[in-house]
Amino acid sequence: MTEVTDPHQVAEAATAAMWARDRASQAFGMTLEAVGPGTAVVSMAVRADMVNGHDIGHGGMTFTLADSAFAFASNTYDRVTVGAIAEIRFRAPTRVGDVLVAAATERERGERRGIYDVVVTRRGSDEVVANFVGYCTEIGGSVTGG
Repeated sequence: MTEVTDPHQVAEAATAAMWARDRASQAFGMTLEAVGPGTAVVSMAVRADMVNGHDIGHGGMTFTLADSAFAFASNTYDRVTVGAIAEIRFRAPTRVGDVLVAAATERERGERRGIYDVVVTRRGSDEVVANFVGYCTEIGGSVTGG
């Protein structure tokens, strides 16, 4: 078997392996739209069962979407990486039917740690719904098992 060394192919293989086991993101109806070394874009439609008592999107769902984009982006090097710290700033409410798009971008990546920015927007709009920053740590091993 030939070892994959192209960074984009490594990112795609690691993400595919992670996605296949990520029951939570799938259950929430998330879609993995794009991936590359240190980046990922994940979307999700806000459903009726995702709103809070004010009839707006539950903040925890927005956090979960951003966290999933962060997780996929931070694992694109095929090294098992987990979140260590995350913070979010909510900037706009969401409603049933909105499609949220979380774009994660690597800000910094060291030997075992990284920092990722995630911007959540509403599809069809440049309006930022939330800003998320995630700090990660590699714990050893390969995402693809290679």
